[in-house]
Parts: sequence; structure tokens; C-alpha cells
Amino acid sequence: MFRYKDLCQDNVKRFETPFNENFVEVHLTDVSVSPTGDRTWSPVHCILPKRYKHFAERIRNLTIYEDDVWIVTFPKAGTTWAQEMLWLIDHDLDYEKASSVNLQERSVFLEVFAFVTNIDLPDTIALVENMPRPRHIKTHLSLALLPKDLWIVKPKVVYVARNPKDVTISFMHHYKYMHGFKGSQQDFLDGILMDQLIYCPQVRHATEFWRVAKLHHVLFLHFEDMKRSMADVLEKVCKFFGKSFTAEELAHLENHLSFDVMKENKAANNQQLVESTTEAMGIPPHNHKFMRNGQVGTYQRELQREYLDKLDEFIAKQLGGTDFKYGI
Repeated sequence: MFRYKDLCQDNVKRFETPFNENFVEVHLTDVSVSPTGDRTWSPVHCILPKRYKHFAERIRNLTIYEDDVWIVTFPKAGTTWAQEMLWLIDHDLDYEKASSVNLQERSVFLEVFAFVTNIDLPDTIALVENMPRPRHIKTHLSLALLPKDLWIVKPKVVYVARNPKDVTISFMHHYKYMHGFKGSQQDFLDGILMDQLIYCPQVRHATEFWRVAKLHHVLFLHFEDMKRSMADVLEKVCKFFGKSFTAEELAHLENHLSFDVMKENKAANNQQLVESTTEAMGIPPHNHKFMRNGQVGTYQRELQREYLDKLDEFIAKQLGGTDFKYGI
């Protein structure tokens, strides 16, 4: 079902962490179920620690239910924001439960158990298997690695894309504090351009999902649209879920989802995750916030022009032959 290609260790050691080790390319070889409906589909691979090979088929064969909600993103593309929005809309704005049950429990990160080493974690795949329905499931896996029955049972699948330049900055901070990365900033930035960091290739993660964006059970969102006009995004998401709320209720939801409110929301800001993860990794206490900035265009302040030129060229090359465009 899968093929695993080892990477050049001289290169990849620069990008690994003590908790994400032995990166390999994971290739889907069984294309009997094609999300695109195209028999010539050639799946894009995904970079993951070698540990993942022990769980790949279990995830690919996961039982899917019609009332599932799947949230798919590349890391740091607005995942937490989307999780809270989708859960509340699907649960008729149940703020009481949303405040009493942590988002990590309401919307489980499927594969984290399958790629983290040297930390004791619960079996998150089993957690998903045993969740009460409707299940909300978060994943950063590429299209080809997702459960095949997503394209047969057809539950709701929501993908969120974000400008790779902003992702690069946010992921760089996240990788240091949440993955235990000890390399240099240049190592990380080189890893982006070489597409050899965990979950890469980054651009093709989005373009491959764009190919299924018109399926009736798939909703494709842009981080930048959520920043620019959350009201319009909420209208689109409510329509997708077949939900209707009053103007007052939607205004309250929009405020609840604002960055300033979310970053202070202990049930949804993932700060509990930051503290537990850094403690488990033996990292001294620090001021890193999971919801760090949440802005558009911060790469202009944090990346050098020389590197941005290389990143622009890299993105343009990866987008070649597609009609996909990132939000701006």
C-alpha cells in the first residue's frame, strides 16, 4: 500500500529533532481509490518520521462515518482557528461545552502518536476510533495518506490554505518550541526550500487538495479570507453545514473567533499543549504562545529579501501547471 524512500542523511539530519527522527518520503502505491476520480492520479508523497510506517495502513484503513468532520491543513495554516469555528457551527454554538472541554479533546489530532518519538503519548488513532460522534478530526497529512474511505463515505472535509511565506515564519517558531528543533534558522529555511521538513512538500500539499475542492463534501478555505472577512467565511461554512443562525449569533461567533479572544481562550488556545509538550521534552519554561501572531504578511519583517526571492521562485515553480492561487 505504501513505499518508503530514505532521504540523504547528511541533509535530513539538519532538519530532524530529537522527537521527529529518521525522515522518509511516504509514497502511496495503492491508487485503487482516487480522490480526484482520475485514474491517472499520481499521488504526492509526504515527509514523515520513519515511525509513521507502523501506522500508515491503520490510518489509511480507518473507519469513516458520514457525520465526521475532517480539518486538513499544512502546519500553521490556521488549523486551531478552523477547528474552533467548525466545532461550534456543527454543535449549534454550544459555547458551554466549548469552554468546559478542551479543543484537543473535541477535535483530536489524528496522527501525532504516529510520528513523535521519545515522548509518551496516548494512541491518538485509537482516540479517534473511540470518539463519540460526530467526530471532529484534525490532520496535517497529505491527501494521499488520508483514509481512503473519505472519498467513498464522503463526510465533510475542510481544507485551509495559507500563504507559504507566512507559514514559513509561523512554522519556524513552532518547530523550535513544539518539536524541539535545535538547528539554526538557516537550517530550517533551507529545509523549506528543499521540501524536506515534516509534512512537506508544502505547496503541493495545497495544490493536490485543490484538485478535489469542487467535490460536494469538500470545503476549501483560505486563511487570508478568514482574516479579511470572517463574516463571509462564516456564511460559507454555515451553508456547507446546512446551519442557520441569526445575525446576532453570527456576530457573537465572529467575536469569539477573533485572534485577541482566541489567544486568551484556555479551552482553545492550545497553551495547555505548549506547556505539557515542552515539559515532556525537557525544554525550560518560555514565553512561546501557540497562537503567536495570527497576522498576514509578517514574513516581510522576519525574512531577508534574498531569501524571499528564493522562496518566491520556489513557490512559483511548485504552482506551475496549476490554476491554484494562495490568498494574499
